[in-house]
Amino acid sequence: MLRNPELARFAACYLAAALACCIAAQLTAGNPAALSVAAAAVVLGAVVALFTRARYRALARLAAELDRCLSAERPIRIERVREGELAILENEIAKLLQKLSVSVEQLERERGLLADALADISHQLKTPLTSLRLMTELARKQTAALEGVDGDAREGLMRRLRAIERLQEQVMWLTTALLKLARIDAGAISLERTPVDVGELVRRAAAPLAIAFDLADVELSVDVEDGCSFPGDLAWTAEALTNILKNCLEHTPAGGRVSIRAREDALALRIRVSDTGCGIAPEDLPHIFERFYRGRREHVDSTSELNPSGVGIGLALARSLITAQNGRLKAGNEQDASGTITGASFEIAFFKTVV
Repeated sequence: MLRNPELARFAACYLAAALACCIAAQLTAGNPAALSVAAAAVVLGAVVALFTRARYRALARLAAELDRCLSAERPIRIERVREGELAILENEIAKLLQKLSVSVEQLERERGLLADALADISHQLKTPLTSLRLMTELARKQTAALEGVDGDAREGLMRRLRAIERLQEQVMWLTTALLKLARIDAGAISLERTPVDVGELVRRAAAPLAIAFDLADVELSVDVEDGCSFPGDLAWTAEALTNILKNCLEHTPAGGRVSIRAREDALALRIRVSDTGCGIAPEDLPHIFERFYRGRREHVDSTSELNPSGVGIGLALARSLITAQNGRLKAGNEQDASGTITGASFEIAFFKTVV
């Protein structure tokens, strides 16, 4: 007995075709008995057609159930239990979907708990660090106002206090960046998708670095085409662009320039940030967006006043924020006509159609 439904249907169809051929031959030869065989063949063909139609309708119903489950409209129902291979398949799929539903609910709970834990960690870390920074600043001011103390000793104490302040800024920035990365990885950051004016984006991103650019004697050049915009999150994109500008500033010598150029074409909105620094070594390019990666051409002291965050995490944070908005961030080098590297470049692209 055939137990495989597909094989059974194939055998029935093959038998029906063979009978049809035999009947045609018999009728052609004038054999009256062929009429009864023809009737049997017709009945058999009708049974096979009805059986096949019923199975295809069951498959279509199961596919519709799966579509509704994947669209989170409702869970699949398993009370319609019948015998047969298709019923077994439906039952197994139902159990799989039920397990997936439980896993998704558990992940959602864990994501909420992680977001709450990150908020608590952020509060617990920032509060003592802020208090420590305020006390250090007060101690530095009081030391500067002391009289009757040896000038060299007082100057040495002031240098140590300034070093402590810079290290505190570095720890605070690193803590904030790590918490942001953790929230992105956990999916705990809610990104908006509203029209973002690129001119406003550039102004917001450059504002926190205005004093740093002046102190470093580096020019910031902005060239944004009128009407440039893209759907995204203004605040988080500005955060990403600020980190890119900060990286360019840290690697641009005094008298240099950091340029921002934004253009919109039929495919995407593109923002290009370039500098006149030493560029990115070819061996560093594949790793430039890795967390805590420090390039081999790193030449700026990570504890300098202009570089409190040189720990190799700013570009990783920028890429995570842009990727989370279906954007793309690439790094490269600017070259002159002779092929000499004249600086680093970063290109942000927000495509209008995601394929």
